[in-house]
Amino acid sequence: MSFGPPDERPASAPPRPGGRPRHRRRTRHRGRTIAIVLLAIVVIAVGAAVGDYFYLNSLVHRVTVKHESARYNNTENILLVGSTSRCALSVQNKAYGLCSQGVTGVNSDVVMIVHLNFTTKKITLLSIPRDLFVPNARTTGANKIDAALYQGPSQLVSAIQNDFGIPINHYIELNFDTFANVVNVLGGINMYFPMEVFDAYSGLNITHTGCQHLDGYQALQVVRARHLQMRLPGYGPNHATWPQEGLSDLARIRRDHEFLRVVAEALKARGLGNPITDQRLATAIAPNLEVDSSFSLSDMLSLASNFASVSVSSVPEVTMPVVLLQTGSYLYQGYYYGDVEFPIGPADSTTISQFLEVSPSTNTMNGRALPAPAHVTVSVYGGTGVAAQAVSTAATLHRFGFAASVGGSLTPVGARAETVVYHASDTPASIGMAEAVIAHLSGPAVMAIGPTRGGADVTVVTGSDLGVIAAATTSSAATHAKKTTGHSTTTSTKSTTTGAAPTTTTTVLDPTLVKLDPSFSAPTAVAQPLQPWDPRSCGPNGTEGP
Repeated sequence: MSFGPPDERPASAPPRPGGRPRHRRRTRHRGRTIAIVLLAIVVIAVGAAVGDYFYLNSLVHRVTVKHESARYNNTENILLVGSTSRCALSVQNKAYGLCSQGVTGVNSDVVMIVHLNFTTKKITLLSIPRDLFVPNARTTGANKIDAALYQGPSQLVSAIQNDFGIPINHYIELNFDTFANVVNVLGGINMYFPMEVFDAYSGLNITHTGCQHLDGYQALQVVRARHLQMRLPGYGPNHATWPQEGLSDLARIRRDHEFLRVVAEALKARGLGNPITDQRLATAIAPNLEVDSSFSLSDMLSLASNFASVSVSSVPEVTMPVVLLQTGSYLYQGYYYGDVEFPIGPADSTTISQFLEVSPSTNTMNGRALPAPAHVTVSVYGGTGVAAQAVSTAATLHRFGFAASVGGSLTPVGARAETVVYHASDTPASIGMAEAVIAHLSGPAVMAIGPTRGGADVTVVTGSDLGVIAAATTSSAATHAKKTTGHSTTTSTKSTTTGAAPTTTTTVLDPTLVKLDPSFSAPTAVAQPLQPWDPRSCGPNGTEGP
């Protein structure tokens, strides 16, 4: 979960539709923390306290969530988000911003999805960076994905399903109080700080190294930190001179995953299954929890019985690969959106398939086979102002079997843009046709629900740094280097999750259209190691942990 103010655009930007006016640049300070730990507490701790279960369940807030998908392959996906709503807190806290002073925005920032396999008893967590710019964030159009929650959980669910093809079966939302209460019920946690660190926005100020005990509020400062400064060797005690890390959005995910491991170990040490601990945890969480109305008592008890033996600390934690736009605040249709990230193909398609435990040729929304290219009509429109791009893209898709046609050129949305693959409806069949197409695209690319053009099943609006590949790669991208050879481009992609050798696919577009744009970073890794300044677990006698 990630908690903080709802907007992060410069003062010159118009307010987002439905948002509040901006007077100065504010920064979200929210940490994505304890998704799986929360899930474990909800379904295990509450389930263990059977005697008080119905009372505790009565404290949970229920919300109607539309668009939720049906389960398949005996698996389930639960969307977990952290609400920014200060007005929903039982006791206002100046450290979070006060509802009475106008801090009323509601965003989700980074969202997390927990994948549960009831057959293998396996749990996997996928984090989606909060600054990811997607077409369906709002009903009014594109925005950062963290902006979707302002229009309610149904809109966030719809955006995830239509833009990424990840089916959502249940929804859980929590707030500041939930997080702090969990840590406090555990009696606090211990974390090791290899360097002094400071974050002016979250309030984090670690003035000495070593293992330190944190209460709920202090732990919140750690996971909210996304403007971290660190005292590297050679720097004096004045933190104003310390360097600030880059990749703040993704760096916080990295630290929060480590924090999750620390909290999981604290839970293990204190003993889930201990009636007193279980009841305290459940009582601390329930009043601050919001779940979808279809998440029934029997569903929760089923999760409790099926996953009670899972070691939370061993749960795989992956992050959606993205490319960062490195040209400053992103200008899109007259609005400035600050730092943004774009989805990246084919790494995202591969990561999602692996996360959902399906093959690349499977429709991720229903588990059935994707349609054959010959059964998908595609219209291609140029979206970058490069006249030949739509023609070349359509010709290449046609070569791979799609019934592709050229639709002309559209007005570019900006100097840099992601390729958008539009499907006509939110049905699994329609999304599956878009998935069949996007699996062949290389570069910043994303799906979207929206009107298709020219009577086609799918419409592709080309963006920057676009390539078309013969087949989806079988690894998740950590690096992405391109070199041109004649009229093709070779792309090497190295797996960060399996350690496999790089796989190579060939794009067959004119190399002048697929050159690597220096405005984009290389794709980020699915999993990233801790950096030397990151807090981590404590070992025996206050030493650094593993």
